[in-house]
Amino acid sequence: MVAIFRYICVMHKRKIFVFIVLFSLVKTYGQTDSTFVDNKYLEDQFYFSLNYNLLVNQPSNFNQNGISGGVTLGYIRDFPLNNRRNVALGVGLGYAYNAYNQNLKISENGLYEIISNDDFNSNRLTTYAVELPIEFRWRTSNATTYSFWRIYTGVKLGYVFANKSKYTDDIEIIKVKNIDEFQNFQYGLTFSAGYSSFNLSLYYGLNSLFKDAYVEGNIVKLKQFNIGLMFYIL
Repeated sequence: MVAIFRYICVMHKRKIFVFIVLFSLVKTYGQTDSTFVDNKYLEDQFYFSLNYNLLVNQPSNFNQNGISGGVTLGYIRDFPLNNRRNVALGVGLGYAYNAYNQNLKISENGLYEIISNDDFNSNRLTTYAVELPIEFRWRTSNATTYSFWRIYTGVKLGYVFANKSKYTDDIEIIKVKNIDEFQNFQYGLTFSAGYSSFNLSLYYGLNSLFKDAYVEGNIVKLKQFNIGLMFYIL
């Protein structure tokens, strides 16, 4: 997991640094008056996660290789459901980058092949999406506590606005952008739990990444299963 985070940070270190600095300033600004108690407080939050991406429902002889990582970030609006304000709904808007290193070769003519790991140098599928997380939220927060336990669960809707595949071997390089067989609309279940800013996060996709993609006459039913470390910033 450390290697995954290091890889993602190298690829996106400038964006991640700016994101963390800006949101840390927001958090600091929001806590400058320690004497003020807001009994109508909201847990509106910016979020940022580093993920390890798995693919499930794999076809025969399919496997992942190397590091498959992702980054998500966004903002969630809090809607308390009780007087104590420790139970709430959260609705947000975010961005997600995900990469999958695997042995499913995608050609421009819509041909899909499972190839041996010994026959190519690299093969990566990359997606870029906007997301709408909807959460049922339970926490131990109150008007004066900034660190607390939380369990958030719900669903996440996503639209993949761009995707690309790049295959490289000793003879050729194949690049395919905006794959016709890709399922742009994605949805799945989410779960996060932890204390303060540090939380374990899970996402399980309920629909497949591809539509009308076949390998040896069998439809490709690959789904996402992402495990990550989520940071909530007030």
